Parts: sequence; structure tokens; C-alpha cells
Amino acid sequence: MSSVLADLLRGEDVVHIARSLIGVELISWAGGVETAVRITETEAYRAPEDRASHAFGNRRTGRTEVMFGPPGHAYVYLCYGIHEMFNVVTGPEGQAHAVLIRAGAPSRGLETILQRRNMERPGPKLSSGPGVLTRALGIDRRHNGVDLCRTAGPLRLDMTGPPIAAADIVATPRIGIHFAGEPWISQPWRFHLRDSPYVSGPRQALKKR
Repeated sequence: MSSVLADLLRGEDVVHIARSLIGVELISWAGGVETAVRITETEAYRAPEDRASHAFGNRRTGRTEVMFGPPGHAYVYLCYGIHEMFNVVTGPEGQAHAVLIRAGAPSRGLETILQRRNMERPGPKLSSGPGVLTRALGIDRRHNGVDLCRTAGPLRLDMTGPPIAAADIVATPRIGIHFAGEPWISQPWRFHLRDSPYVSGPRQALKKR
């Protein structure tokens, strides 16, 4: 991981970090094979005030403890008893912010990704959606707490391409958090790459009334 990316993850503004992770490569080494996606969709979760965050009110449990640790580590949890969900813990340490990675465009190991997804050819369903993305990359709860800054680790983040222009990133409200109530439902804390087919939810920002 570059020092620029490591410094980014230590920052206090998780919303800025979620936007900045668009275009960053998420690389997995699983089963002796390297696979990767270039991140196309993220959501920011800002504890302790964000009611959509698992760490709302600084709630500390066995599951959320990793969120209070050092930035740049993986937070992987099971959703609905089915889907493994991958998040990037951001800093500073003790401030339980996290970015959910919702989708990515395959960039390495396409054949393996297709096999994991039981698909014959690439398409948006290959790695769009947080539960689908983890299956595509072979990520599960065994990766919880993994240091994403290690160059030789089983999971890592890397800035392998040029930065994405601000005009090419769309901000919308997050998905599936109606339980959190307002103002959290309407916070524009979901980001996606404009015109990318690898996006799991609405592709345009809501129009202002």
C-alpha cells in the first residue's frame, strides 16, 4: 500500500475516505490465486452518532471490536446469515468508522472470479453487491482483522491506477438503512463510479425537490 493511501485511511473524515476509495484496487490472495477488483461503489459509516453503524453509540461487541482498532484493517461480518460483507476500518484508532465496499470491476484473475461466481462471462452481476463481491474475491470472516496495508497479506488495498476525477463520482443516500431513521437515511454517503456497469444500486444522485 502506498503511503498516500495509508495516510488517507488514518483520516478522520470517513465520508471523504469512502469517496476516495473509488478506483482503488482491492486485491485478494486466496486458494493460491490472486484476484482483484477496482472499487466502484462504497458507503461510509460514521460512529458513534450514525444510527446505521454497527458501532452506533460506541457499541463494543465481539463483532465490532475490530472497528475500534487501528485503521486500514478489514471488518468482515455475516449479514442475514448468508452474505459476508467486507469493510475497511478507518481512523483514527478508537473512532469506529468504516467503509463498506459494495462493488468493484474485475481487474485481476478474471477466470477464477468467474469460477467462484459460477458464471461463463463477465457482467455486472459478477461483482456488484457487497455479498457478491466477497464471493468473487474469496473473502470471508477468516479475513476479519486482516491488515490491508501489508504488501504480502491475503487482502490488500493499492492505488494502482490514476485518481478518479471528482466529476466521475456520484453521491447518493445509502442502501437498506431505513431502520436508522432521519437524518441518516438521507445522508449522501454512498458513492459510485459514474457510468460503471459494476454498481449494485441506483446509479444517479437523487434530484433535489
